Amino acid sequence: MKEAVAACGLCPHHCRLADGQTGLCAARANVDGKIVCTNYGKLVSIALDPIEKKPLYHFHSGSVILSVGSYGCNLLCPFCQNHEISRAKAGELRVEDVPPARLAALAADARDRYGSIGVAFTYNEPLVSYEYVIDCAHLLHEKNLAVVLVTNGQICDAPLQKLLPHVDAMNIDLKGFTQAFYDWIGGDLLTTKNTIDRAVRAGVHVEVTTLVIPGRNDDEKEMDAEAQWLASISSEIPLHLSRYFPRYHCDIPMTPVEKLQRLQSIAQKYLEYVHIGNV
Repeated sequence: MKEAVAACGLCPHHCRLADGQTGLCAARANVDGKIVCTNYGKLVSIALDPIEKKPLYHFHSGSVILSVGSYGCNLLCPFCQNHEISRAKAGELRVEDVPPARLAALAADARDRYGSIGVAFTYNEPLVSYEYVIDCAHLLHEKNLAVVLVTNGQICDAPLQKLLPHVDAMNIDLKGFTQAFYDWIGGDLLTTKNTIDRAVRAGVHVEVTTLVIPGRNDDEKEMDAEAQWLASISSEIPLHLSRYFPRYHCDIPMTPVEKLQRLQSIAQKYLEYVHIGNV
């Protein structure tokens, strides 16, 4: 009998998986010929965070939000700050089963107790938990709670279009502005650009983060091009330029603050809100 192979259509990797095989993200697998989300409701981290930590500076500033994360990611960034969970596989971490109804109840309780505005899917890559995010979003919106994603934007257009009506705000990592940089981290620049463009035009509040890494994505001409492109969508998209520190497999020296300030001045020629972070 021929072994059933299924293709995952969620992100640009388009993993083709034999029965029982798991994709690059470590969170989606072929189970009996169907691609399923294996980390569905399996949360590794639950915390109450300031909204600015996402970072979202222009969405309910001064508020707090219930932040949750699981394991898995569809990029392979050698500088990942959360590699303990983003590169983990099923069974390697202690998880808590939190089905959508329970998460909605926890979020409502956090609102009543602490003034939380909703739920941020963050810490690892939330898009690899696509089905869980959508199922939770329906219940959260029924309770008038906000749905926030902190994401790398690596999602194909069809699932993205289905997701956007259920999302209120996103911080999207624009990791660099060349495909060469995305080749280094195992991703696709055009896909992230499409996610940013589609989300803004759908009315989602979008802020963008670029982690500036010396010698990799700190070229001033590239920042000029990035800022111009963002402004072509909307000059009001906030851009966060975040300082890099050596992490995981990456030992490049930390980003000089002076470089961040120079890139900020370049981006400010086109964008109204350019913030420096992690300094």
